[in-house]
Amino acid sequence: MKNNLKLMLPFITVSLLVVGCGDKIMKPSVSYVKDNPLEIRVDSVLKLMTLEEKIGQLNQYNGFWEITGPSPKEGQAAKKYDDLKKGLVGSMLNVKGVKDVRALQKIAVEETRLGIPLIFGFDVIHGYKTISPIPLAESASWDMAAIQKSAAMAAEEASAVGLNWTFAPMVDIARDARWGRVMEGAGEDPFLGSKIAVARVQGFQGTDLAATNTILACAKHFAGYAFAESGRDYNTVDVSETTLQNVIFPPFKAAVDAGVRTFMNSFNELNGIPATGNKYLQRQILKGDWKFDGFVVSDWGSINEMIAHGYAKDSKQAAEIAINAGSDMDMESSAYVEHLVALVQEGKVSENLIDDAARRILKVKFELGLFDNPYKYCDETREKETVGSAKFQEEVLDMAKKSIVLLKNENELLPLKKSGVKIALIGALANDKTSPLGSWRIAADDESAVSVLEGLQGYKGNQLNYVKGADVSVGRTQFVWETKINMTDKSGFPEAISAAKQADVVIMVLGEHGLQSGEGRSRTDLGLPGVQQELLETIFKANPNIVLVLNNGRPLAIPWADENIPAIVEAWHLGTQSGNAIAQVLYGDYNPSGKLPMTFPRNVGQVPIYYNYKNTGRPVMNEPESVFWSHYIDVENTPLYPFGYGLSYSKFKYSDLELSQKSFADNGQMEVSVTIKNTGKYTGKEVVQLYIRDLFASVTRPVKELKGFEMIELQPNESKKVSFVINKKTIEFFTANLKWEAEPGDFKVFVGGSSAQTLEGDFQYLNN
Repeated sequence: MKNNLKLMLPFITVSLLVVGCGDKIMKPSVSYVKDNPLEIRVDSVLKLMTLEEKIGQLNQYNGFWEITGPSPKEGQAAKKYDDLKKGLVGSMLNVKGVKDVRALQKIAVEETRLGIPLIFGFDVIHGYKTISPIPLAESASWDMAAIQKSAAMAAEEASAVGLNWTFAPMVDIARDARWGRVMEGAGEDPFLGSKIAVARVQGFQGTDLAATNTILACAKHFAGYAFAESGRDYNTVDVSETTLQNVIFPPFKAAVDAGVRTFMNSFNELNGIPATGNKYLQRQILKGDWKFDGFVVSDWGSINEMIAHGYAKDSKQAAEIAINAGSDMDMESSAYVEHLVALVQEGKVSENLIDDAARRILKVKFELGLFDNPYKYCDETREKETVGSAKFQEEVLDMAKKSIVLLKNENELLPLKKSGVKIALIGALANDKTSPLGSWRIAADDESAVSVLEGLQGYKGNQLNYVKGADVSVGRTQFVWETKINMTDKSGFPEAISAAKQADVVIMVLGEHGLQSGEGRSRTDLGLPGVQQELLETIFKANPNIVLVLNNGRPLAIPWADENIPAIVEAWHLGTQSGNAIAQVLYGDYNPSGKLPMTFPRNVGQVPIYYNYKNTGRPVMNEPESVFWSHYIDVENTPLYPFGYGLSYSKFKYSDLELSQKSFADNGQMEVSVTIKNTGKYTGKEVVQLYIRDLFASVTRPVKELKGFEMIELQPNESKKVSFVINKKTIEFFTANLKWEAEPGDFKVFVGGSSAQTLEGDFQYLNN
């Protein structure tokens, strides 16, 4: 038997253990005194490791061969396989399924010198096999408990197939709808984004990382990724320290405070330095100021991409820059495993930095319980019982309903009557069972979502007639862009017109295919793709009684629809149970309560557009017909739909804004209250939102900032008083003094059902 030496150290032994998952395997393996403090256990392992083995922990490979088949004999796959057997791999990604995970873990644990287990990572972004709404849609729920539960469900299903690490949540604040990855985040607001970051981290990681139904979360992309110039993915980012601290950093800091165990740096350069090699971000802010003690992984190949950035001359220098800057694990560049030994020997990289990075990774492996049982996630019975479980279907349906936003409902066209109505259902997306899964759902099966057609067919009282009208879908894979369908074909228009003329109500399902948003899916036109806009206008002429259901992964510019279509429902890409959720909302079995987490523009020329903008020196027209103020000459400044906006089948009236006092000082606080009444005929939920404005400060402040919200449910004619507390913490920001603090001054407070419709009051924060 290989390496049967028994080393006796104060806190660790290399001894013969019985490990396995259903099968008993005898091998020499790292053991330790379990009751010792975690740091001592980690250091005990580190002391046994060679420099090469420490660097191996910093190396992550993508799955590189058919794992249960013959081992690779040549090329890059053979080299990676050899590294794996030598203990020069710390983590694998995109390996899934208990059988494959066990096979790889067995190599790491039973064929390497020290038997250190692997971490298995995967993009579990909004579900594994059972798919929840895309994260932007979930954010529209403003329901933190539901969002946390959705992440916990994803963790339970993913962990059952052997995974223990997800590359989520993405907590980038995004203001530009052209950027395709807005679908993966929480929208434009740092306060809401921070709350959602916490909910998702806690959902994935639970209260016990060593439990078999939780997985590591990863806060990404640190930092500034969503501020790419022109909304073009991977593009240059150049922002001020004020924007970094007050807008971009807060959700990342919230994730650290919530206990997130891993971070991912970003592809972009930030103010001239690629984030992967940015010492200010990773060492000064994250590991220094915030005291983050987990580990940082690069994004895919981003270490070597510093060569293309013009920041490193070759892979060796890129490795030197990245490790010195604080990037602990190399995802798929092979830069660390190939160059760090030489860099240490040349004195360009301190071995102390290698130790720090390896220690961070080992610590997380201990926290996962992998040293106690490296096969703990390898239970085939649990895998079969868990994946696709019926309880998950109920959970994603609930999340999907909560994510829907009612944008318009003129003359109460919705909810639909359940009998005696002739309905024409038009649009290719209405009968699509793949698009609703959205982007970044790489483990889900195509054709596995409930379509809108299927959801509506569950209601038997009305006559339903489906026609396609026009195609929309483009591409069918997450990683390859290929046009498969003629998106200019209007040959289906006549049949759609005929169906509309014969119907009492027309439901049109239009928007983006699920793979038209996401990574690498930036757009310069935010309208309806293909000939869908023309189809909409054509059908409107035949029958204006239209309910427009939008499927999309980003805010769209739909000014014509807003002006002409009586009912508009924002239904995003809602996942596996999409069609059932939409049908239940359209028929009134669920009263929509979603609120927009991102501003919808009137046209792409307004982008980036967001509610918490700065006032400028010329915010309004100062004299009749003047042109010398901050505005457009062809469209108004206001958005089509503002942040926080969303209707209900109920109607809510806000009144009686009250402030408990007009001022407070350092250790004091004040209470703001408002009365909300349901004046409609349906029981409904409303998200009551609190905003403030700091009128005069050491750096200019936004015209409005979200500082609190509360979801309430009211019966018809019921009223409720909702109160918020404002204290010093509420009004803190990153000031001209380069620190977070509250400055004395005058403030406005706003409470309402959106960022644009609020009651208003005034208060002061005073010096002691």
